[in-house]
Amino acid sequence: MTTTSKHPNKWHPANWLELSSPLTLGFAGLSLLALALALITGGASNRALFSVYRSSAGNPLFYIRLFTHVLGHADFAHYATNMAMFLLLCPLVEKTYGVGRTLLMFAVTALITGLVHLLLSANTASLGASGIIFMLILLSASSTRKTRKIPLTLLLVAVIYMGQEIVGIFQKDNVSQLAHLIGGLCGLGFGLLLTKKQNH
Repeated sequence: MTTTSKHPNKWHPANWLELSSPLTLGFAGLSLLALALALITGGASNRALFSVYRSSAGNPLFYIRLFTHVLGHADFAHYATNMAMFLLLCPLVEKTYGVGRTLLMFAVTALITGLVHLLLSANTASLGASGIIFMLILLSASSTRKTRKIPLTLLLVAVIYMGQEIVGIFQKDNVSQLAHLIGGLCGLGFGLLLTKKQNH
């Protein structure tokens, strides 16, 4: 005969963990998996799937990479830096706009930043979620709020990150930095468009 306790276990993970951001967690998990594959294959998987660069348009992977390059990272430091900001920003956006709409914004941003890199780069590859993060920053700053005011802390984050990218334009990796700025412009455009729809 078994009995059930009248007192629930307060240490059960369900009592203190909230798994309410499937897209955020899924993206971070896939990015970590992509990083693990890159480490195992010596970077070959990044070259094949998780970076965008000029290659033959007859290769089907060329079109896949236009979207999946945002999942790739060069090393753990690159991954950790991006995911720290991503995990702070994305749950708020996902909660506000829903999984489907947020995923669509991810896909559009990945495509646009990938195409910009292809148009402006010579023989370099670009990878990482920085363009997505800049999109999230500007989207958060430009979205409608009840007070119609932008939090100063969020504005400072946007200024610091955008300023860093603008300075980077004049350094060796100027093309990647420009693609990141394009991601920010995508976020600004999404925010203004969605705000306009909400006001009608």
